Amino acid sequence: MKTSVRLRTACAPLLAATALAVAGLALCADAAQAQSGVILRGDQPGRSRGAMPATGRYVAETGQSFVLDRSGPRTLMRFERSNEVWVLRPQPAPRGDVILRNDAGDQVLRITPDGAMTLYTASAPQGVPVSSEGAAARLLPPTLTAVQMANFIIHQSGRATSAVGRLVIVDMEIGRGSEAVAADALSTAVEAVVRMSRSAGLRQDAARVRRIVVTDTGRPRVTFARGVLTIVIDPTAGYAGRPSSARIARVISGVE
Repeated sequence: MKTSVRLRTACAPLLAATALAVAGLALCADAAQAQSGVILRGDQPGRSRGAMPATGRYVAETGQSFVLDRSGPRTLMRFERSNEVWVLRPQPAPRGDVILRNDAGDQVLRITPDGAMTLYTASAPQGVPVSSEGAAARLLPPTLTAVQMANFIIHQSGRATSAVGRLVIVDMEIGRGSEAVAADALSTAVEAVVRMSRSAGLRQDAARVRRIVVTDTGRPRVTFARGVLTIVIDPTAGYAGRPSSARIARVISGVE
């Protein structure tokens, strides 16, 4: 059985009654899956590439820190002060190095056979050395109660609306067990819209977003047409079951 949520809201405090009504839906996010990452099995570049960094907290020379989680079937990464978890895929490089890229194809990390790591970001496209800062907890998707899910959807609709300066509708059509990945997909989509709205070159593209649809029906994909951003998730794949904000931004701007 599918549950559908449609919100036409710009501010959660103004629609508390709507949240309570939506809470009656059967949305129970009890599927906290351990979606983390090792370069193993499907992620294996083809042969052993030397010493890989352990799960932990890392800091770049620029001061930017992040958590790298290699405890599961995929390599996961989350920057400090950010909620988005990135799924990184390995690619063999010259001299035995391994490049870890996001799903938009951007190089994020480069690791040498002896374990030395370099971080690449928009502010440091040439790369900066990274050092270990010790252990860190695994990156696990949150669990949400029905009321929390409803309020979360309203809040995300409000964030998108504030970013583009016009009402953004949220439609969520999911079955039981898809809540965690669906909520993460919505948050990631809104993060893409917010970032684009802050960029002079992408602001107009972001303003074209009028509706965000998250569903678990069909082949996983992300599309944008006539103002509607549609994200089809794979709830069995955890963080890898939804696109990153970088890929969503590329789709909205027409690059992909």
